Amino acid sequence: MVGPARPQFVLFGSSIVQLSFGNGGWGSILAEIYARKADILSRGYFGWNSRRALQVLNQVFPKDAAVQPSLVIVYFGGNDSMGPHPSGLGPHVPLPEYIENMRKIVIHLQSLSEKTRVIVLSCPPVNEAKIRGNTSGVRSEVVRTNKLCQSYSEACIKLCQEMGVKVVDLFTSIQKKDAWENACFTDGIHLSAEGSKIVVEEILKVLKESNWDPCLHWKSMPTEFAEDSPYDLVAADGKSTVNPSDWTYFWEIQWK
Repeated sequence: MVGPARPQFVLFGSSIVQLSFGNGGWGSILAEIYARKADILSRGYFGWNSRRALQVLNQVFPKDAAVQPSLVIVYFGGNDSMGPHPSGLGPHVPLPEYIENMRKIVIHLQSLSEKTRVIVLSCPPVNEAKIRGNTSGVRSEVVRTNKLCQSYSEACIKLCQEMGVKVVDLFTSIQKKDAWENACFTDGIHLSAEGSKIVVEEILKVLKESNWDPCLHWKSMPTEFAEDSPYDLVAADGKSTVNPSDWTYFWEIQWK
């Protein structure tokens, strides 16, 4: 552990979380936005469903940890929503069980501390045509349809509304982009850089509109070691310095 201690934002989920720090992913964007403000930590597990998440929940988020996260962003549902395999193997989780698993995950996260906030991401859509074209001799056919994704997304949103938990409707928000099927995904399932930008926009919208105390939107959080210094860049007048602590001109997008 290094100091000073910063608020921790934990991304907890399946491959959409594990891959979020590569290729312009939403985890890496959040890490850039929250530089010197919060530590963005990934606990992403490729191929996992809500059952496996429950199995390790106490290990990933122990209740007796000395420091608890300020924010947990949770995503499970895409693998759960896959069509069942005749063998009974595979990631499919029936919808009623998925909802109960998500309920248990959220309750556990809320119990970590009075200041731990939770945002749930609902199941996004998929590019069905691209999935059908991605054949493999290693795995069986992947059954992912937007009808299934929508049913799991809607059920997740309904659960979060009942529990008073913040939720991002990825199924709807991603489809607002023109040509979203190809623009937002790399392989029909996992997010491209454009898809990740939508995720970040929606997360920041929730953080900005929430009445949480303290506010976790990046513009409201203090910047570490942001005091003026004679060692900062010399200003044009040659008599003072310019503090660069909160400069964002180098960002691809000036996030709101």
